[in-house]
Amino acid sequence: MFRGRLSHVILAAARYPHRQNELHTAQAAQKIVPLTDSLVQNLQKIVGDKNVSEAMAIREQHGKDESYHTCAPPQVVAFPESVEQVSGVAKLCNEHRVPLIPFGSGTGLEGGINAIRGGVCLDLMKMDKILAVHPEDFDCQVESGVTRKTLNNYLRDTGLWFPIDPGADASLCGMCSTSASGTNAVRYGTMRENVMNMEVVLADGRVIHTAGKDRRTKKTSAGYNLTNLFVGSEGTLGIITKATLRLHGIPEASVSAVCSFESIQEAVDTTVQVLQCGIPMARIEFLDEVSIDACNKYSKMNMKVAPSLFLEFSGSPKSLDDNAEIVGEIVKMNGGSDFKWATDVDERNLLWKTRHDILYACMALRPGCKPYSTDVCVPVSNLPRVVVESKKYIDEAGVVGPMVGHVGDGNFHVFFPVDQSNPDEVKTVHDVSVKMALLAQELNGTCTGEHGIGLGKRELLIREIGESGIEVMQQLKQTLDPNGILNPGKVFF
Repeated sequence: MFRGRLSHVILAAARYPHRQNELHTAQAAQKIVPLTDSLVQNLQKIVGDKNVSEAMAIREQHGKDESYHTCAPPQVVAFPESVEQVSGVAKLCNEHRVPLIPFGSGTGLEGGINAIRGGVCLDLMKMDKILAVHPEDFDCQVESGVTRKTLNNYLRDTGLWFPIDPGADASLCGMCSTSASGTNAVRYGTMRENVMNMEVVLADGRVIHTAGKDRRTKKTSAGYNLTNLFVGSEGTLGIITKATLRLHGIPEASVSAVCSFESIQEAVDTTVQVLQCGIPMARIEFLDEVSIDACNKYSKMNMKVAPSLFLEFSGSPKSLDDNAEIVGEIVKMNGGSDFKWATDVDERNLLWKTRHDILYACMALRPGCKPYSTDVCVPVSNLPRVVVESKKYIDEAGVVGPMVGHVGDGNFHVFFPVDQSNPDEVKTVHDVSVKMALLAQELNGTCTGEHGIGLGKRELLIREIGESGIEVMQQLKQTLDPNGILNPGKVFF
């Protein structure tokens, strides 16, 4: 549970926004303790001299993700090559009470890897083996350094794929850590639904398997669901070194299409109605006119600058035709344009690459700016209101805020290009982001559907879960990591 003065300041800051400065002052009082030479030498003994670096360039590379948060480099970076080495490093750091931050591909968006209290960064990307694929059982086992693109390339000849696609070529165990999802979630779910088992190294070096060693059943009623405890824990409860994942059959046929609307309301209403009709969409993505303009300029596209939906249908050829016809009627009923089709593989890949490059397209609207990214998620029935109201917040604030969304599951994002040297602009964008999150929470939603809590949404988590819920989470943290070494300052203060 919360202990000491800082814990009381945290809860007070959640209740009373004017006490945020007190909170940040209390946090700043926690100093970074220099590492001893003997600890670094012991680290080298565990992972090897060549797998330890104190070079500033390497440390800075590991002190920041893709978010707006200021770089906070670790004091040393280690590159383990086995679970035994990860366990050894955890034991060493726990003994000396040194912070330990797991690092994957560094593509997060909420400052989840920033070493705000120094310590050791554990870069897991050298553990990059695909250990097993069981095509007949639709599952596989991977080490922590395997990325989603690497896995899908490996699976190419099996007729299977792993569909969870957050856009970036993220590490799969990192995706487990943040409970990532993406454009395919409307059909295949998130990481939470697609992880069957994990190997996790605890803070004291113990190695556990969340569903039992080598277990890979489709379902189980045996004991507590430890797998879902660690999925989404953002490296604060343990270090994920292996994951057993569900695979899916590649659809027989797929086609993609784009349609535009006169207003955001029409586009979002169309999404809700398509889902209410029970049409099995593979993907349904919303982009506002600012995002479309950014895509046209960055990806050399020629789409109409208007609120738009990117859709993908998959299944048998006949089902594609039937579903596309029904969706087309719904689009027209809401004043949308005719579909612009992308039928062959290259056209579809270009369309979805354009969508996945949206973060960089948004940054190109204001060269030299950094991305301030936020996401919220609500029940689909509340989606029209939260999207329209959020757009009003952005326009009233006078900031650039391209809006995109996995609207098929009620989740959308805003990528603000921010001049970090302008504190007034950063504050304005932050205020808009908080207003969006508070509105989502009021409408039975969450302050983050994908990005995680990290550094950026810790106050909002308290409001969302409540004091008692936070205390239970803190008790779990205290049990698994009593010395508080694992990714300190993330999720909780």
